Amino acid sequence: MIVNLLIRMKKLLYISGILTFFVLTSFMSVDFFSSMTKVDYIDGSKTLKFTTKMNTAHISDAIKINPNTAGFEAEVKKYVNNNFDVYVNDSPKTITFTGSQVSGETVWVYFETSGVSEISTLKIKNTILLSAFPKQINLVNIAYKGSQKTMNFQRGKEVNEVSF
Repeated sequence: MIVNLLIRMKKLLYISGILTFFVLTSFMSVDFFSSMTKVDYIDGSKTLKFTTKMNTAHISDAIKINPNTAGFEAEVKKYVNNNFDVYVNDSPKTITFTGSQVSGETVWVYFETSGVSEISTLKIKNTILLSAFPKQINLVNIAYKGSQKTMNFQRGKEVNEVSF
């Protein structure tokens, strides 16, 4: 009887060990690919200001340049200009890169578009890091005259539009 109990306990410990192993390994080496952009409308200057937060290693891999080199900001500017488009009331807007900042694992990118007096529709094409990382998700949060909207971009859904 004691032998049977010991055999059952040994099997239970063995099964528990295997389950624990699988649970723990499921959390290992999971990389999350995302960017977050905050859009603020500045009424006084009729400007949309964009602040984008990206993972330093991910953008560095995408543009193939070390973030500690002098040419990094110029490459980020070129990359953003090629992967982010803004349309206000169906009219394309030019974005102006205003800077970037590397802060450890995060790169902050700043850009804006001016001459925006009223917004009835805002359409954005955001392909940042989508070609480099298939599971990339880009979120854009928009604040316009007291209203908040959120857009979600991923492969197959690179363009999004909201109405105010």
